[in-house]
Amino acid sequence: MNDNTIINFSINQNMKIRDVFELTPSISNDNRGNIWTSFLAKELDSILPGPLKMHHDKFSLSKKNVLRGIHGDNKSWKLVTCVYGEIYQVVVDLRKESPTYKTWQSFSISKDRQSLIMIPPGCGNAYYVKSDEAVYHYKLAYDGDYIDHKDQFTVAWNSKDLNIDWPCKNPILSGRDNK
Repeated sequence: MNDNTIINFSINQNMKIRDVFELTPSISNDNRGNIWTSFLAKELDSILPGPLKMHHDKFSLSKKNVLRGIHGDNKSWKLVTCVYGEIYQVVVDLRKESPTYKTWQSFSISKDRQSLIMIPPGCGNAYYVKSDEAVYHYKLAYDGDYIDHKDQFTVAWNSKDLNIDWPCKNPILSGRDNK
């Protein structure tokens, strides 16, 4: 890891769900480990609509076999990644006007396959922890005030309408996700 490291992202629009992007950071490795960048404003400005900017970061520590989600709202853009551990990330298009309504896409994210997923408003966000524990990072962009869980939508993780292929049949769920 030297001072001449080039910091950039490979940005790929998801071919399955409109407005979902996968960002792969450049990673510099040496005998100490590695370093990578999770946010560059100029890169994300090219994805976010209009004058919208990232406002807010959140982290979540979860144990093995925990499934969080499917949650979302109709105003927040979310840039998500796993900074420690391994997760099975799922994005679900829940925009009724979208041609890919009820389509889901999964991504495997870990230290060996580091990527960030940009999720647009109206899409549900969920993840399952495959490692002993995982640290999940959210970076949020929205106009106005933050929409907390009481004003978000929730869809059953095992909805027959979505038929998501989860790597577990009996995950650990919150009360909200167990309903």
